[in-house]
Amino acid sequence: MTQESTVLRIAVQSKGRLYEDTMALLQEAGVKVGAGKRTLLVQATNFPLEVLYLRDDDIPQTVANGVADVGIVGENEFAERGEDAAIVRRLGFSRCRLSLAIPKALEYTGVEWLEGKKIAMLTAYDYTMAQIVDGAGVDVILVGDSASNVMEGNMTTLPISVDEMICYARGVVRGTKRALVVCDMPFGSYQVNATEGVTNAIRIMKETGCDALKLEGGEEIIDTVRVILDAGIPVCGHLGLTPQSINKFGTYAVRAREQAEADKLVRDAHLLEEAGCFAIVLEKIPAALCQKVCSEIKIPIIGIGAGPADGQVLVGQDMLGMNKAFSPKFLRRYADINSVMTDAIGQYVTDVKSGDFPNAEEQY
Repeated sequence: MTQESTVLRIAVQSKGRLYEDTMALLQEAGVKVGAGKRTLLVQATNFPLEVLYLRDDDIPQTVANGVADVGIVGENEFAERGEDAAIVRRLGFSRCRLSLAIPKALEYTGVEWLEGKKIAMLTAYDYTMAQIVDGAGVDVILVGDSASNVMEGNMTTLPISVDEMICYARGVVRGTKRALVVCDMPFGSYQVNATEGVTNAIRIMKETGCDALKLEGGEEIIDTVRVILDAGIPVCGHLGLTPQSINKFGTYAVRAREQAEADKLVRDAHLLEEAGCFAIVLEKIPAALCQKVCSEIKIPIIGIGAGPADGQVLVGQDMLGMNKAFSPKFLRRYADINSVMTDAIGQYVTDVKSGDFPNAEEQY
């Protein structure tokens, strides 16, 4: 019990399966306590006991800091937080299972099989492109708000709307059979407040069928990230050069060269990981800083202009050479589709004008 009183204070999850099993345990023990869906602290009516209703990842620290005498939380959360506390007893309920799907042609030898595996992410904005990208073996397809530039010809990503992102993502999802599909939340859809953010997030998920969402920013949007995660929606973070903040930055130059900005980026990465993000995109930052984040963060780091990481992402049209005007240092072109398409279309025009198309074999 806490030094200040003789009341036993227990920290428990505020919702979810573990919450339900914990409340059943207290009821079985004869402790009468109200539900804590909207209350932080509740006093038992028949026992000197208080229940703190918290987010699961806050419970280990609450116990370690002495705010609560004991906590009931998943062992994974306890292990990940690394707080100065000890396991008193394993209660044996609310167990979970991690399922891993692997192609039959591969031999899975255990968790060590995942070590060193790299993640290939590429953008797509329509059904046809998604079919090609998915069929080529890309792990993650990003329906980026870069569609504002690539598909609509805007100078920045700011003009694109939720409705437009839903339209692009819906087509990509329909063209994808195996890859994870992540959709960007566009500018203005989550920055106002957490309520508006989760409302838009739910709408995008429901109307597109995508697997996860990506949001730009760290501490400034962390409350919104948590609310979206609490709604059961997987979130990928995005730090470094965040194009939605172009008017704040004033340039697309490399970010976090100065120590203060680098330190903030590292802190933000930890915040996103602690909140429950499954991955973070780091864009256009020094390679050494990316390596520092990779060494400190357990979730996958996807780089774009950030040097080696757990994975890489590029805009599909850029790496295929469709846009010759865009040539940043980090871009590797794997084809010259611009020339291929120009030649093919030019030949089509010639054939039509000369009367060569259609020929006898191309008629009914």
